Amino acid sequence: MGKVIVFGSLNMDLTIECDAMPQAGQTVEGRNFLTNPGGKGGNQAVAAAKLGAPTWMIARVGRDLFGDQLCLALESAGVNCTHVDHSDCNSTGVAVITRCAGDNRIILNAGANHEMRAKDVVDILDRLAEPGDLFVTQYECEGRAVIGALAAAKSRGLFTLFNPAPAKPIPAEAYSSIDLIVVNQTECEFLTGLYPSDTDSCQNALARFQALGVGGAIITLGEMGSVCRMGEEIIQVGSYSVPNVDTTGAGDSYIGALACALVQGEAMEQCMRFATKVASLTITRPGAQQSIPYLNEVEAYFKEES
Repeated sequence: MGKVIVFGSLNMDLTIECDAMPQAGQTVEGRNFLTNPGGKGGNQAVAAAKLGAPTWMIARVGRDLFGDQLCLALESAGVNCTHVDHSDCNSTGVAVITRCAGDNRIILNAGANHEMRAKDVVDILDRLAEPGDLFVTQYECEGRAVIGALAAAKSRGLFTLFNPAPAKPIPAEAYSSIDLIVVNQTECEFLTGLYPSDTDSCQNALARFQALGVGGAIITLGEMGSVCRMGEEIIQVGSYSVPNVDTTGAGDSYIGALACALVQGEAMEQCMRFATKVASLTITRPGAQQSIPYLNEVEAYFKEES
């Protein structure tokens, strides 16, 4: 089995639940405050590691308590943190999350996440990566570093999985470095101009991604499941009905689970079904990394469900 190598953000999530989102100038009562390790990169790495993939993290945190806590959380989940650096200039990234009726709104301070440059990642890949490894990245780190890292990973024989979140433009020349792009409906609309809400709009959006030059594309559709195009093959996978407690870690757990299954050589449809189970179980729990299940929990939950 190859390795999953994640280049991405590490944030400390400060989350609180309320009955209604506050309006301008309004104070509302909250409850269930959590301080929870997060960041899209960290979440995806934790998911891959908890589910059984050898997983390495490339990231930067501050020399502060949050940075120490984030590294400890990654290591306790089984993520190798040899290549998590510490900044002398910026604090650790922080996300302030308000949870309401199973949905969430997020304010992000990138902090040390934006310090890493493409050269930093390339230097690490030259020491760490081998052909057959799987490289995962997102858009919470500095944009040029992300795009440069994708190109470097692709040229070194790694399978590249890109989750362009939060949504930002992707340079036209970068699409050929992406073996698999994974987006939600909002990100899909931002990048293609098409909002995927039914079979036709999904297929048109997937075709547009393919025309841009990616190897394959997956669109996650919430309660409608997910849909994929690899070459001429279209794969549709439904969702699972579960109690919706907190969606914060759902997308990241899907991608981490997908990476884990892909690096183990599973077929795409099986990878998507596994990722859907993991994301479904994740939303039954509050928080980000702490909500992501281990493999035995996924197997036990869906054995009981069936």
